[in-house]
Amino acid sequence: MVRSVTNMGRNGLSDYLMQRISSVILLAYFAAVAVILLQGTTFEAWTALFAQTWMRIFSLAALLSVVFHAWIGMWGVLSDYVTERLMGPKGNVLRFLLQLLIGALLFIYLIWGIQIIWG
Repeated sequence: MVRSVTNMGRNGLSDYLMQRISSVILLAYFAAVAVILLQGTTFEAWTALFAQTWMRIFSLAALLSVVFHAWIGMWGVLSDYVTERLMGPKGNVLRFLLQLLIGALLFIYLIWGIQIIWG
């Protein structure tokens, strides 16, 4: 039986919705940044933009979206392709270790990103 990615009592639908919502947030964020960059912004304007609270919150939402999106996508790929059936008797252990490693990297990325945004 396949469990929910988040293992917080949710079902696959909530994981699906989280993936889609995070992709919409990322699209909006990168579209906004692209529009700003295409206007020929200066370093001072760029610094002033990211000093504003609304942009920091938007950047944090984009960072959280990247982490959620990556975790759900990684879980889907690993649970499909790193299994006992495909990898032999050590498949589940390998999948667990890969999930642990990638989860730790995503956590470090999140903490580092928060320090950059709010530091």
